[in-house]
Amino acid sequence: MKALKLLIHSNIYISLAAVALTLATQIQLDMELQWHPYLFLIFFATLFEYNLHRLITILTNRDALKSEKHSWVSGNLNLFYLLMLFSVLGFLIAVFNAKLRVLLTLAPIAGLTLFYSTPISKGVKGLFRLRQIPFLKIFLIAFVWSSVTILLPVMYSDIHYNAWHIILMITERFLFIFAITIPFDIRDMEVDRLSGLQTIPLQIGVEKSLFVGGISLVVFWVVSTIHYMVMGQVFLVFAYSLTFAVTLVCLLNRKIQKYPLYHYAVLDGTMLLLGLLVIGFHYLDIII
Repeated sequence: MKALKLLIHSNIYISLAAVALTLATQIQLDMELQWHPYLFLIFFATLFEYNLHRLITILTNRDALKSEKHSWVSGNLNLFYLLMLFSVLGFLIAVFNAKLRVLLTLAPIAGLTLFYSTPISKGVKGLFRLRQIPFLKIFLIAFVWSSVTILLPVMYSDIHYNAWHIILMITERFLFIFAITIPFDIRDMEVDRLSGLQTIPLQIGVEKSLFVGGISLVVFWVVSTIHYMVMGQVFLVFAYSLTFAVTLVCLLNRKIQKYPLYHYAVLDGTMLLLGLLVIGFHYLDIII
């Protein structure tokens, strides 16, 4: 349990989830599972970005260290700074080994991600970040996750893929990430209200927000089922269907919602689950 908490609080857990989703993309594109430089790129980029968000919070609001959300950082500052250094060095090495077209594709997405956490201007109301634009936060998170974990393998490959196949893959992943991000906005309602940030839960309430998340998951399942049935990748239908069922329960079950690590272990874990199920059913399909 201590090891799991360390992985979660250090953001290594969610970085591994990003790698798992990218590996799943390889399979969806009928590629052989291989370790490419972009897997290290996405791991270290995720690790850096999530810890950068914490660092910016610490530098702009020292009182945040007293909150429960940042309690791990306040109790492990030296380890936190070491993680930041580790992620930066790893990211630079991965960038050096990545293809130029991969970097050019990622540049605008990386810019959006960076400015999501980093203040880009200072006005009369204080520092301004992209995440403060009404309703943008959840859509930006879903867009960045879905596009990066799918476009990296596409851009690294020399194969020309069907455009609709790629568009549907991005759409499916967007819907999935969107659904599991809604509970994070529900958790942050009070903080967002005080900071004047407009989010879906603040606009329509908790119950309707969860309903929207559920609908997003249903559409994700329907689109993916039709998509991979048509593509003849039936094993992916099983992987996506099982992920849909587990995630829907995690999203709506009240008992699970009360779990102390609900957001970081369970919800973020559904991304890891999706990646592992795709990989598992892929090998099961080969054996059968």
